[in-house]
Amino acid sequence: MSQNLDIQEFVIAIAVKQQNPTVLTADFLKYSGIVPSDWELARPPILTNAAAQVVFQNGVSIIAEVNRIVFSELIASKEPQDVSIPVIARKYVETLTQVNYQGISNNFRGYVLFDQKNSTPRNYIFGNLLKPGPWQEFGTSPVQAALRFIYTLKEAQLFLDVNEVGLQLPDKSLLPAILFSANVSHTIVQDDPSQRLANLVQAIGNWQTDLETYKEVVNTKFLSSGNYQVNLAPNEPLIFPKEVI
Repeated sequence: MSQNLDIQEFVIAIAVKQQNPTVLTADFLKYSGIVPSDWELARPPILTNAAAQVVFQNGVSIIAEVNRIVFSELIASKEPQDVSIPVIARKYVETLTQVNYQGISNNFRGYVLFDQKNSTPRNYIFGNLLKPGPWQEFGTSPVQAALRFIYTLKEAQLFLDVNEVGLQLPDKSLLPAILFSANVSHTIVQDDPSQRLANLVQAIGNWQTDLETYKEVVNTKFLSSGNYQVNLAPNEPLIFPKEVI
């Protein structure tokens, strides 16, 4: 491979201990200043005792569950200064300081698209990342592989998943691609609530460093060698395999 990763999505997931999801409403987000007051909803919010979701027209989504809060945003065409969820996540945790925050992960999804008949995601996975063996010859159709690599960083762990996916074009046809999904996990270890919150805010603010780490490992360790030429097609929907939904 010779070209770089096309990053599509950024997700901040914060683990919590027994929170009340019903606090998450569009009115609360706006009145508390967590999101701008002029943001418009993309669809009616979801609110149940187990989970709540608010989705805005700009693509920002916030989900609250009993044990986590998830902020997501499509960032394919955005510069770092235009990405919204780091500021939103920081304002959220600084507003709801009574919540028992346990940890945080900064997550990224990106893909590389193949367009040559002999350069397929399957050839890349089974030719570059896996050693051939009899385990490939079983079942009624070609075996599929989903790989996870775990890297220990200075202050976090990087979990990198590699999957074969299909890119859906406007005419409903599919182009083969490799999806690289990263989870950069930060543990918030601190008994003092104020220090725990400070550590959490620091981890949120570290998202660009985590992004650069993700790009570095994929671009220099996975995509910089081999004879697989790729072309990128940003802003097209991905069809994810069942094992990564």
